[in-house]
Amino acid sequence: MFILSNLYQYIWGSSKKQSDLILDITGSFGRYQLWLFILVCLTKIPVAFHQLAIIFLAPPTQFVCKSTGILNGCPCDDPIFDTRIFTRTIITEFKLICHKKWLTSFSQLAFQAGTLVGSIIFGELADKFGRRIPLIGACILQFVCALTAAYVHTFELFTIFRFGIGISVGGTMVISFVILMEFIGPGHREIFSALYQAAFNLSSMALPLVAYYNRDYKRYQMVITLTTLLCLIYFYSLPETPRWLIAKGKTERAIKILQHVAKVNKRPVENVRANVEAYQHAASKSKVNKGSTADLFKTPNLRTRILAMAFNWLTCSYCYYGVAQYVGQLSGNIFLNVAGSSGSVLCGTLLSIPMMKMMGRKTILLICHFICSSCLIILAFSEGVVSLVCATVGVVTSFIVFVVVYLVCCELFPTVVRNCAVGLSSMSARIGSMVAPFVLDLKDIHPSLTPLTFALIPFLAFFITLLLPETKGCELTNTLEEGEKAFTKPATKLVTKPSK
Repeated sequence: MFILSNLYQYIWGSSKKQSDLILDITGSFGRYQLWLFILVCLTKIPVAFHQLAIIFLAPPTQFVCKSTGILNGCPCDDPIFDTRIFTRTIITEFKLICHKKWLTSFSQLAFQAGTLVGSIIFGELADKFGRRIPLIGACILQFVCALTAAYVHTFELFTIFRFGIGISVGGTMVISFVILMEFIGPGHREIFSALYQAAFNLSSMALPLVAYYNRDYKRYQMVITLTTLLCLIYFYSLPETPRWLIAKGKTERAIKILQHVAKVNKRPVENVRANVEAYQHAASKSKVNKGSTADLFKTPNLRTRILAMAFNWLTCSYCYYGVAQYVGQLSGNIFLNVAGSSGSVLCGTLLSIPMMKMMGRKTILLICHFICSSCLIILAFSEGVVSLVCATVGVVTSFIVFVVVYLVCCELFPTVVRNCAVGLSSMSARIGSMVAPFVLDLKDIHPSLTPLTFALIPFLAFFITLLLPETKGCELTNTLEEGEKAFTKPATKLVTKPSK
C-alpha cells in the first residue's frame, strides 16, 4: 500500500525548478558540456577493456596430458594445450590447470579488489585535491600497470599488476562521472548519465573484435593498454570543476573557468565574478569547506542514504556480473557470445533514457529490482528458452540499476563528499562482483540454488530503496548542511487555538 499510494509521485518526480549558481552562469548544457562529455567517455574504453579482459586472457582451454593421452586429465605435469583458437593465454603461459585452476579466478578477484581499493582512495583524493589531478594520476597508473602486466613472466607479478590496474579503474570510474555531473544541469543528467554507460557497452562490444585479431594474450594486453593513451589529452583539456573550487574556497580559479565556459556556451560573463564572490562570502560563514567519508555517517539523513545507496550498488554489481557469467556458461562462439551479451545490455542502457525522462529515479530502481528478482526466481525452476530469457532480463535490469544509481548517488550528496559517496558506493559494488563467482558454485549443490541466491539480494534491495528520496530535477548541494537538509519536508508547525 505504501508503494501504491506514492507511485504517482515517484513516477513523475519533481517538476519544481531550482536555482543553481553554476548553471545560471554556464547554462544547463551547451557546446562546452558536449566537449567535456566526449573527453570523459574516453576513460570508458580502457575501463571496459580491462574489466572484461579476463574473458579472453583466460578463455576455456582444452589440453591433453602428454604422458597419459587423457583429455583434460589431472594431475598433469606435461600438458599439450589446444591453441587453435587462442595461441597463448595466461592458462597456457602459467599452466593454470588442475590444482592451479583456481588461480584464474583469483586473478580476477585481485582485479576487483583493486577496483574496490581504488574507488575509496581516489574518491578521497578527488574530494581533497580536486577532480582533475587524481583522474590524470589514475590514467597514468593504469597505463604503467597494464603495460607492465603484458611483459612479466610470473603469475604472481601478473596478478599484482592486475591489482594495480583495478585500482586505476576504480579511480577513473568514480571521478570521471562526477566531473560530468557537476557540469550538466538536471534536465540533461538522465540522457548523459545513460550515454556515459553506453560508452562502456560499445567498448564491451568492441572487445571481442580486438581479441579476435590478437589471440596471443601478451599482444592482446598491450593493444587494450594503448587505448589509455587517448587520455593524454586530459593534461591540457580537462578542467577542474568550479563546484569543487568554490566549495574549497578557490574562488579565483573558479571564476576563470566559469568565464571560459560561459564564453564557449555564448552566455554573458559580466556578472560572473560578482555572483561567485557573493556566493562564496555567504558560504564561508558556515565553515564547511572540508569533507571526508566519515562525514557521510555523522548525520542521520546522510547516513541512511549512503547505506541504502551502497546496498543498491552492491545489488546491481552482484547480479550483473554473476548472472552475466551464468549466461556466459552457454556453449557457442566465445566472440559472438560476448558481443551479443554486450549488445543486449546496450539496449537496456538506451531504454533507461526514456525511463529516466518519464519516471522518477526511485521508481526505476523499485521496478528493476522487482523484475530482476522475479525473473531470477522463475529462472530457478525453468529450462530452455524461458531460462535464457529470464537470465537475459536479469542482466539487463541489473545494468539499468547501474545507470540510475550512478546518477542518484551524485544527486544525493553534496560537493564536498560527492566523490567519497560515489567511491564508497563503488566499493560496495566491487564486493558484490567478488562474491558473485562463489554463488555460481552453489549449482553443484542444487541447480536452482544459484538463481535463488541471486534473486534474494534484489528482493531485499527493493525494500531498502524505499528509504531513499526522489532526486529527479534536484539542485546539486555543495555543503554538508545543505546535503543533510535536502529532500526533507519542513516541519509543520502546530497551531494551538487560544482557550476560551
